[in-house]
Amino acid sequence: MKLSQFKFKLPENLIAQYPSENRDECRLMVVNAQTGEIEHKIFKEIINYFDEGDVFVFNNTKVFPARLYGNKEKTGACIEVFLLRELNESNKLWDVLVEPARKIRIGNKLYFGEDDSMVAEVIDNTTSRGRTLRFLYDGPHDEFKEALYALGEMPLPEYITRKVEEMDADRYQCIYAENEGAVMAPAAGLHFSRELLKRFEIKGIERGFITLHSGRGNYKDIDVEDLTKHRMDSEEMYVDEELVEMVNNAKDNDKHVCAVGTSTMRALASAVCMNGHLMTFGGWTNKFIFPPYDFTVCDAMVSNFHLPYSTMLMMVAAFGGYDTVMKAYEVAVKDGYQFGAYGDAMLILR
Repeated sequence: MKLSQFKFKLPENLIAQYPSENRDECRLMVVNAQTGEIEHKIFKEIINYFDEGDVFVFNNTKVFPARLYGNKEKTGACIEVFLLRELNESNKLWDVLVEPARKIRIGNKLYFGEDDSMVAEVIDNTTSRGRTLRFLYDGPHDEFKEALYALGEMPLPEYITRKVEEMDADRYQCIYAENEGAVMAPAAGLHFSRELLKRFEIKGIERGFITLHSGRGNYKDIDVEDLTKHRMDSEEMYVDEELVEMVNNAKDNDKHVCAVGTSTMRALASAVCMNGHLMTFGGWTNKFIFPPYDFTVCDAMVSNFHLPYSTMLMMVAAFGGYDTVMKAYEVAVKDGYQFGAYGDAMLILR
């Protein structure tokens, strides 16, 4: 497959700037990958496509307020700092992106907060934009993290052009988020409300969890036409024994297994055995999935509508079939579906 095959015209007004009023009441396009049939529903109607014993797998990563704004020492220049991950807890070292990067060199100090209450020193250059910061804070680690996060804001994708608002702290987070570490919300999971999950429970639909800390690499531009030459950034992930047993039991009993989101699908594909069953996994994955790809764990997938050229679109096309998915996207644009993290959803059935 070539990068240019994932181009389509997306009007700016179809990129959602706000979530739907209620989590489970966005639009849902249901696509049958075998027949190409398309149905138009409301998200909470997704329950009608599954029965007792079927399994939904969610990503329970938790987004932290990763975007900070500070000032450079002496010049006072405004610097955006995007926290990626903590490298060393005791020394308070963080891997970050800085913008504008050309103004930041090793040895520079950055000041955060109205009273410059948080100070960081640049100790290393990791990439053209990346830096390693040492935060100069004397208190205990929990106190430091609380103070750091109080200065940050939710890292909404750059295609959401408005300012971050108070409601984003809640709505750019899945209700079951538990394990902190993501800088990108697993957007397909944002549509699940407590009420809908309770209805799942009553119907006997099981739910399990993986953890994959979604990183900024998902938004990184692909700069090669030949997709086999693209390399994904590594992301930390975990698949435990409880989920392995749940999924493998469902497969052995011919029940449906549905991955909620591309991050969940990537994790499951990274932890599959030779026989198509799931195995436990703890570590890192840089798996890049694009057509053609043989999926052996899941036969259903929930996903948002993704932007042109994105790695998420490529994975969805691999699961639903390139022609079928790109046709569905044409219908979505024509019918005014909303795209992006706060947009509408698609259910693909195989």
